[in-house]
Amino acid sequence: MSPIRFLLLSALMLGLSGCGGNDFGDLDAYMNEVRLRPPGKIEPTPTFRSYPTFTYSASNLRSPFSRQVRVDLAGQQHGSRNVKPDPNRVKQYLEGFNIEQFEMVGTISNASGSFALLRGAGGVHRLKVGDYLGRNDGRIVAISASQVDVVEIVPDGEGAWLERPRTIPLKEHS
Repeated sequence: MSPIRFLLLSALMLGLSGCGGNDFGDLDAYMNEVRLRPPGKIEPTPTFRSYPTFTYSASNLRSPFSRQVRVDLAGQQHGSRNVKPDPNRVKQYLEGFNIEQFEMVGTISNASGSFALLRGAGGVHRLKVGDYLGRNDGRIVAISASQVDVVEIVPDGEGAWLERPRTIPLKEHS
């Protein structure tokens, strides 16, 4: 055996001999001291005051985060008696939701035509030109790669109806 190996082996044996022994006297003394202490008193849980309930009653009002509509009475458009929603038309599913909650996430084209993909109302929906959505009889009139054009029929406040154009832009990175 070489002298270097012998020195390394003896150093290792000396180091391991220091790891042995079962001297836990200091730990046993501390544990005995803790056991001899009188038992402590546990504080009871604090009592909580009940607060009066609050009912939010402004849910039917305009959201404070949406843009305010400015009414310009001088430049206000007047509706036409020829434009009006069809009361006999069967409503489509997406007409039960506000048009503001829809966002365009893409388009699909195949042999039967071009479709817009709109996210809202709990999922992604495939719509074509002529489909309806929103609560104001919104009809899709055009679909492009960057937006969906919708025309809504809204009352003008004087007993007639207006056609209001809306655009749903493509939301990128969604």
